Amino acid sequence: MTTQAPPATATRPASELERRRPSPLVGPIRDAMHVAQRNLIALRRVPQLLVFSTIQPVIFVLMFRYVFGGAVRSEPGVPYVDYLMPGIFVQTVVFGSLGAAIGLAADLKSGLLERFRSLPMARSAVLAGRTLADLSRNVFVVFLMTIVGILVGFRIHTNLFAYLVGVSLVLLFSFTLSWIFATLGLAVGDPETAQAAAFPVMAPLVFASSAFVPVNLMPGWLQPFARHQPVSVTVSAVRALMIGGPTASNVIQCVLWCAGILAVAMPVAVARYRRTV
Repeated sequence: MTTQAPPATATRPASELERRRPSPLVGPIRDAMHVAQRNLIALRRVPQLLVFSTIQPVIFVLMFRYVFGGAVRSEPGVPYVDYLMPGIFVQTVVFGSLGAAIGLAADLKSGLLERFRSLPMARSAVLAGRTLADLSRNVFVVFLMTIVGILVGFRIHTNLFAYLVGVSLVLLFSFTLSWIFATLGLAVGDPETAQAAAFPVMAPLVFASSAFVPVNLMPGWLQPFARHQPVSVTVSAVRALMIGGPTASNVIQCVLWCAGILAVAMPVAVARYRRTV
């Protein structure tokens, strides 16, 4: 009787497996980029989503420029259209950030997020991918609004570099808000409810701000809130960069607001995702 040894199986050295395994930093970034690509492909396959998301800000530009522009006073020596456009940029991304809440609520309701959970991917990648896709869409929307603004008389009083810094602040603020509304979408779990729940948050921030009228024209009791809330701070920073004025203080306040909101909203959103899915 003879015994045969089991056939030797080819095993890869541990060092090779370690090289092939993504690092704790690279893996979540790669997963987030894949999720962002999935959301951007949805925009390409359903272009109506992108078209209708740009119609509303165009209507706001035309309405405030030609309907309210003759009645609303801006800062002395500044044409109202130049005063208006930085506010329109910020208002556009505030309302556009609602897409994070609606999209995540729809994915949760359809069971897609449960399928994502079964995959070997970082938990934060679903949220990061969603917010990065919204950020990419906002890049297109902001530059489109710039073209529309130029067609109706908007002019940059500073220089191209200051304009690009202002656009960067707008996009940073949009990324910040996307994390807030991502948490809201996961909390309610229904697209219609997410849209209804977001409006009481967005409306006071947008309309009780310096986006459309100077704060000193508002009632005295409203001015402290309107002057220091994040939308007004961001609008003031972008306006200073595009049409001139005190810049450093406004930009620093805007960056601090965004950093503070992200420091709170990102962990809360990830924790909510872990509890929900």
